[in-house]
Amino acid sequence: MIQIKDITKKYPKAEQYALDKVSLEIGTGEAFGILGPNGAGKTTLMSIITTLSRPSSGNIFVDGELITRKRNDIKRKLSFVTQHISIRKDMTVREVMELSGRLSGMSGRLIREKCDQLLEYTDLSDKSKNCARGLSGGQQRKLMIARALLSDPEILVLDEPTVGLDPHARRKIWDMLINLKLRGMTLLLTTHYIEEAENVCDRVAFINKGKVSDVDTPFKMINDLGKYAADVFEENETHSYFFPEIQDAEEFVSSTDKMIRIRETTLEDVFLNKMGEGLGREA
Repeated sequence: MIQIKDITKKYPKAEQYALDKVSLEIGTGEAFGILGPNGAGKTTLMSIITTLSRPSSGNIFVDGELITRKRNDIKRKLSFVTQHISIRKDMTVREVMELSGRLSGMSGRLIREKCDQLLEYTDLSDKSKNCARGLSGGQQRKLMIARALLSDPEILVLDEPTVGLDPHARRKIWDMLINLKLRGMTLLLTTHYIEEAENVCDRVAFINKGKVSDVDTPFKMINDLGKYAADVFEENETHSYFFPEIQDAEEFVSSTDKMIRIRETTLEDVFLNKMGEGLGREA
C-alpha cells in the first residue's frame, strides 16, 4: 500500500505550488491512474514517490514505512519507468538489461535467467542482440518496462508510459500492464490518454495546478455524470449533454431538429466536465 500524506512541493521563485497538500492512498495490487494537463504536478508527484525529488513538506509511506532516499530496503519495492526514453541506445537489448542487473547487485546467473524471462514476456527475445537505437518506439517502451521488472518490484510507477506511441503499440503496452495487475503488482501511472486510464486503472485521480479534485473508479465517475451522452453541434462547436438512461437521451433528441449524436459516456467526458475543456493544453 502507498500512502501519500499532505505532499507539498514549491520550487524556488515559482509563483504557485507544484503540489499543494496532495493526499492519496493506493491499495496493494491496485492500478491507480493520475490524470491532468501539462504542468498539473503529475511528474513532480512521481519523482517524489520514487525519491528522485524531495517534497517541501509531507510524507509518503510504503506498507506503513516512511520512504526516504536512505531507505534502500523500501526503495527496492518500487521501480520507475520515466516519461522520456532513458536507455543506452548504443547497447544491445540484452546489454541494457544486463547492465541494469549488475547495477542492482544481481548475480550473473540470475540476470541471465530474468533477462530470458522478461524479454520473452515483452516479445523482445528476437531483438536481444539488436542495438536499442534500432527499436521502434513501442519496443523501446517495452524494454524500459522489462528493465524495471528485472528487480522483481512490488510497485511499478510509470510516467506517461505510452506517450508518442501509435494506437497499436499503445494497446500492446496496455495489455502488458493489465497482465501485471492481474499478477498482483501495484501500478501507479500518469497519462494524458484518458482511454488508457479507463482501460487499465481500477481508480483514477484528477489533478490540476497541484491539487487533487476527484478520486474514484472510472465506472462510478461515468455513471455519476450519466451513462449516455448526446453531442449537439450548435454555435459552431459541439456541446455534450448527459443522461442516466438511453431513453432520456432519445427523448432529448426528439425535442430538437439540431444535428445530434447519441453515444456512451467516456471517462474523457468526465475529465472535461469536471476540470474544464482547457485540460490537455499546455498549462
